[in-house]
Amino acid sequence: MSNSVGLENVHVSDRFFSRYADLVRTEVIPYQWAALNDRVPGAEKSGCIRNFRIAAGEEEGEFTGMVFQDSDLGKWLEAVAYSLTTHPDQDLEQTADQVIDLVARAQRPDGYLDTYFIIKEPENRWKCVRDCHELYCAGHMLEAAVAYSRATGKRKFLSVMQRYMDYILTVFGPDPDQIHGYPGHEEIELALCKLYDETGEKKYLDLAAYFINERGQDPKFFQEELKTRGDTFHWEGNDLAEPEYFQAHAPVREQKDAAGHAVRAVYLYTGMADVAMRTGDESLKEACRTLMRSITQRRMYVTGGIGSTVHGEAFTFDYDLPNDTVYAETCASVGLMFFAKRMLKMDGDAAYADILERALYNTVLAGMSLDGKAFFYVNPLEVYPDADHKDPTKRHVKTVRQKWFACACCPPNVARLLASLGEYIYQGDGAGVSVNLLIGSELSFSHQGQPVRLEQRSEVPFDGKVSFTVRCEGAVRFALRVRRPFWAGEVSCDAPYRMEKGYMVLEREWKDGDTVSFDLDMRVRRVYSSPLVRENVGKVCLMRGPLVYCLEEKDNGKNLHLVRLPAQAAVELARGEGVLAGMATLRAPGLRLVEEEGPLYRETPCVRSEPADLTFVPYFAWANRGEGEMCVWVRE
Repeated sequence: MSNSVGLENVHVSDRFFSRYADLVRTEVIPYQWAALNDRVPGAEKSGCIRNFRIAAGEEEGEFTGMVFQDSDLGKWLEAVAYSLTTHPDQDLEQTADQVIDLVARAQRPDGYLDTYFIIKEPENRWKCVRDCHELYCAGHMLEAAVAYSRATGKRKFLSVMQRYMDYILTVFGPDPDQIHGYPGHEEIELALCKLYDETGEKKYLDLAAYFINERGQDPKFFQEELKTRGDTFHWEGNDLAEPEYFQAHAPVREQKDAAGHAVRAVYLYTGMADVAMRTGDESLKEACRTLMRSITQRRMYVTGGIGSTVHGEAFTFDYDLPNDTVYAETCASVGLMFFAKRMLKMDGDAAYADILERALYNTVLAGMSLDGKAFFYVNPLEVYPDADHKDPTKRHVKTVRQKWFACACCPPNVARLLASLGEYIYQGDGAGVSVNLLIGSELSFSHQGQPVRLEQRSEVPFDGKVSFTVRCEGAVRFALRVRRPFWAGEVSCDAPYRMEKGYMVLEREWKDGDTVSFDLDMRVRRVYSSPLVRENVGKVCLMRGPLVYCLEEKDNGKNLHLVRLPAQAAVELARGEGVLAGMATLRAPGLRLVEEEGPLYRETPCVRSEPADLTFVPYFAWANRGEGEMCVWVRE
């Protein structure tokens, strides 16, 4: 069995995630297609499809949207490709074919393909690589083209994008007449690695490596580039952006801390890992490990969110993790999952799957409403609506999910991630299969020339029972490696196993119908921050399984900052109701400081409290029952 597991080999049949798979296919993809065509009442206009019609000469008009508007279509088409892989749909495929034909008609004779510059600034191609996202858009469209080719066997979209990449190969590189630079917003690096895998043509891997190796070698590259535009900037106020914002402050192998714009950073690190694995570059692999440690040990929220400030949507410094002004963009956690997946493939250490799981179950799922029709860009850990509406420093924090965004990168990112979830559950090698995520599913693979089907049944995230059944014609020997999650206390198994890199390894001869069962401890855990996280000193967070829990005003009333959870309070399981039906909620006896009238300042503290029955709900499900306060960290 190869290291990579194709989406076509995995069928998700999970009590929790099957609902999301169905939601993406039946609601999210159609809804987002409507949004791209400006058909969602009350939502921000996208203009995305119209831009392609204008670029193709089939409609008159001006460019609409952000300079990177094309990328929304790329991510939507990628989600469509993954959906078609697991659930063929003739009508959806026909729609995709039609829009791919439109994209092909918009492509310029030399291969160039970016609607902003085709329509609005044709004379300024490649003159503002720092700000204008040409390579970023190209990367997202390329990822979609590779996915669509694999899903349908149709090569037209891939041919369009391969032609574009061949043109880009003439523009960027070390030759005197080429641009000696790299994208302002990384993404194309990992896409080029996918094209290399699909075609076997090394020139695409070489270009990805060039962009990565060139980055930060000349910190003045972007400043010099600006001279070609008369020192004008595409983004108002972006004239002060430092090289660190673009991860261009030092060569990538010398960067020790995750820095700058969080989405750009994890896309870069993903590309670095992709190139390192394909080239065997050990120094690049070690740089990836260093940057992952920086993120997960000092700069990541308990929810798997990253990027602690709205200013530059960026990392700041170690242990700076404010809860109410946090950014934690949904796309950043999607990108963290991409990076963790590559590191897992590189090192085979289950710790990376723990990171992947944390981001998935919390920030990524929180980025979309339970009905799939509203979205968060920012994922706070504390919300006070008055402040978020009236305090200019918090206006980036939304208290309810939005139908769409003028900058709509997050919704299609969630869709493509969930549509491709089967690629994250398993990985294999010549010795057997690693189970990275405890998600009910069936994996079909061949081992030593014999077809095998592995059936996983899982009650995670609301219960700890997991089992695996092997289906095969004759006896087959392989290693089944099941990740022991970071959140599991005691683990019981009805078969002997050994521990290896965080996996419970059962290496044996398997016969048809053999089953092994695990029972993972799903006790409620009190989690505390390092005392260096200033905002969380004296506070506690509740987790159960992979889920972070939070308080909402809907259950606990206003002024959640007055609530206390005593250290010895017993926390009990409860059942969610209404839109939370089927979910495990938590209840505990708490205290609430009494709101006494009096002067603003006084010489006696307010210490009188009264009992309060506290209800905690899964963080991913917050803000699905109307607007109100929310907090993850509670005073203990």
